Amino acid sequence: MELIDRLVEKALRRQSPTREEALAVLRTHDSELLDVVAGAYRVRREFFGRRVKLNYLVNIKSGLCPEDCTYCSQRLGSEAEILKYSLAKPDAVLSMAKAGVDGGAKRVCLVSSGRGPSDRDIAKVTDAIEALKGEHPDVEVCACLGLLKEGQARRLSEAGADAYNHNLNTAEERYEDICSTHTFEDRVDTVAQAHDAGMSACSGLIAGTGETHEDLVSVVFSLKEIGADSIPVNFLIPFDGTPLSETWNLTPQDCLRILAMVRFVCPDSEVRIAGGREIHLRTLQPLGLHIANSIFLGDYLTSEGQAGVADLEMIADAGFIVEDKETEPGRLLARGLHRSDLVETAAGGCGASAEAGCGGCGGHGATADTEAAERVIASAQAFAATTAEPVGTAPGHADEVKVRRRGIGTELAPNA
Repeated sequence: MELIDRLVEKALRRQSPTREEALAVLRTHDSELLDVVAGAYRVRREFFGRRVKLNYLVNIKSGLCPEDCTYCSQRLGSEAEILKYSLAKPDAVLSMAKAGVDGGAKRVCLVSSGRGPSDRDIAKVTDAIEALKGEHPDVEVCACLGLLKEGQARRLSEAGADAYNHNLNTAEERYEDICSTHTFEDRVDTVAQAHDAGMSACSGLIAGTGETHEDLVSVVFSLKEIGADSIPVNFLIPFDGTPLSETWNLTPQDCLRILAMVRFVCPDSEVRIAGGREIHLRTLQPLGLHIANSIFLGDYLTSEGQAGVADLEMIADAGFIVEDKETEPGRLLARGLHRSDLVETAAGGCGASAEAGCGGCGGHGATADTEAAERVIASAQAFAATTAEPVGTAPGHADEVKVRRRGIGTELAPNA
């Protein structure tokens, strides 16, 4: 496709498309989808190779938020039957974080509900950050605590926080459609405070809340303007008991086009497939990895994701490798599956030749990379051709959303 070829050439030079070109990506036909994915994959491969960064969420305070964000299960007035608990103690946070690190996470994200933290909250969170860094000095820590007051970002940074997350969520032009208790400018200001304090700016969006294509392009260009170097792309999880509980307007193809547009606009930024990937991308999740270079491992804040080991299997089967685990490709799966046939792989290499097709052990060159991509694309084509129900048909069932009932705030082990 001429459009995609042009955008790839620009992206490889770290040049963004025009807004009109970004909009054109979202408007491509389903029959052109694999061309869009293949083009985005060329950009992803240039800047991130075959690596997939794993991030792990720890919901350190859940529910009872005074803000009225329409998409959120923790919002003011929410009737969603989620877990509700106050700020967790540092030892509980450390225990949950360790599960994610053991599962392969390079970054642990400490997330708290509420408009923003009090100074006392900041003290508790900095204690948790220092404890986590003390045990796992190489693990990145990202805090997500809401709107920050003056001086709070500096305290988090000094405690060892590497990044601060505060999503812009949607276009400035329609922000009041999804929230009335704070503004788009409030969010931009918090991201700026975090960046000025020396932390990486992690900020993303939520697709599927009723926005237009133009709105999606607008928010992604805003993310580029504020210097977001880590961009979580969420797909609306329509919880029962929230205003958007019946909003199912995304198809797997839509999600892939959105991810591709983000990749073209922000070619060398970390693009993360975040909440909602299981229920919206569904069987096309592996194709998403050919665009994004980062995912959340296991569960989300108030909903359950697929099993952590299934995430690891998906990464390996698609021919990718977990970032910072390149020299031990089988260890994580061996831990999760307790399978003796993976122990030898964990000890060093798959034992297969590149010609035999190793399935992504990390020990072979670019040929294995290309072949892995071709296998996943062929699989998606076969599925689209044979399935009785069109791939683009959204389920439209609220029972697709599974409320989190394990991990922090419960007596059950976390999903990692």
